[in-house]
Amino acid sequence: MSRERQDPSEMFVRRAIQRYLRRRRSDSTDSSVEAWKYRLKLFREWCYGIDLKRVGELRGLDFDEYYEIRAGEVAPVTLEGEMWTLRMFVKYLEQIDAVERGLHESVRIPELDRDERASQEALDAEPALALIDYFRNSDRDRAKRNHAFLELAWYTGARQSGLRSLDLRDVNYRLDSDEQSWIEFHNRESTGPRLKNGVRGERPVGIPDETARVISEYVRNYRMDTHDDEGRQPLLSTREGRPAEATVRTWSYNATLPCLHGACPHGKEKETCVWTDYHKASKCPSSRSPHPIRTGSITWQLNIGIPPEVVAERVNATVSTIEDHYDWASDEERWQRYRDRLGKRREYVERLDSDWSNHDDDK
Repeated sequence: MSRERQDPSEMFVRRAIQRYLRRRRSDSTDSSVEAWKYRLKLFREWCYGIDLKRVGELRGLDFDEYYEIRAGEVAPVTLEGEMWTLRMFVKYLEQIDAVERGLHESVRIPELDRDERASQEALDAEPALALIDYFRNSDRDRAKRNHAFLELAWYTGARQSGLRSLDLRDVNYRLDSDEQSWIEFHNRESTGPRLKNGVRGERPVGIPDETARVISEYVRNYRMDTHDDEGRQPLLSTREGRPAEATVRTWSYNATLPCLHGACPHGKEKETCVWTDYHKASKCPSSRSPHPIRTGSITWQLNIGIPPEVVAERVNATVSTIEDHYDWASDEERWQRYRDRLGKRREYVERLDSDWSNHDDDK
């Protein structure tokens, strides 16, 4: 007895989106799936608004019209994210034979320059290092949670999901020895949180001795001795165990308030400024969430001469992704990097010349 199947092209847009998101949950973080869900919800609502209900009705012209509408409503970088999500959804529809092959190529992706890509302003090295210097020398705030968070975020350049995933056992201290201390990022997917790239995101990341010393002091003196729901001991902990994403963002905003290390750049008095309230720090124009810290850290690591391929390995990204999305160096900073690398590669150039000389000797 054969089983009757619905023609995939007859699937409602809503159901197709739900099916796609279920498929992606197995290999993606919750935050990524939620972002795709929101973007595709906008597309679904637009489809129903023009009485387009089944995926088999989708044509290239529909995507062009949707692009034009969204381009007039959102920033270029937001449009780019929405169109990439839509393209991947249509590609999935092709895989299940719900639409014609190659239709995903009709979803246009905007070409953005570096300035347009900057969805959030990076935390520059100067204020970041000034904040870290403040924390390290503060009798009141040294090695407390905000300090520990900022040290980890800046010196690893890790994503928020990576920072949340860290357990006590992931810190390897090698203080006062010839060895380097390091942090291990593991994808313990069954107990969460998942690293963005799964097992491909697993890696050791070296940290400076002073960062390791701060983390050690934090664990010894200030860390809340709690376990998460899976019995694991999160490195950055709360009374309930492992922090939620919103909690980590709040820590980040509070750790990057500019008035911690100097005068307010916005003309406020620290004693009366409402932005210094724990739950309102995000309102400060100079405070930053975890992603801009990651962006600033990556740019800084490149500027101080760490090779792009090494930075890419440390932060779990490709060199091309770093160059396109995370490196916000000025033209002057970028050219200085090139000159520095040129000097370090002089021996290779000399080797080219010596090889030519050897060729002449062989004649």
